[in-house]
Amino acid sequence: MDYYYFDLDEKSRSREKQKARELKQTEWWKRRRARGICHYCRGNFLPAELTMDHIVPMVRGGRSVKNNVVPCCKECNTKKKHMLPLEWEEYMNSLADSQNI
Repeated sequence: MDYYYFDLDEKSRSREKQKARELKQTEWWKRRRARGICHYCRGNFLPAELTMDHIVPMVRGGRSVKNNVVPCCKECNTKKKHMLPLEWEEYMNSLADSQNI
């Protein structure tokens, strides 16, 4: 599968990272994280253990806006890396299939 990557220049990348840092300070984000639920595995975590994940990663053209970020556990964030939602779903299905063999 050919993956599409969005070549962000350093200025744009810095701007998006700054927007993410600012978003983390909002009450909206604090409430989202306070639920303690990982968006992907649905596991329960302490709010401080949840990270901010871009559903559409910045390297794939995603932005640091409310409708593109979700709280997730470190393990899911690390595994997801730069996958798009469809790619993540395929990955999770392949794991489930391999466990059902």
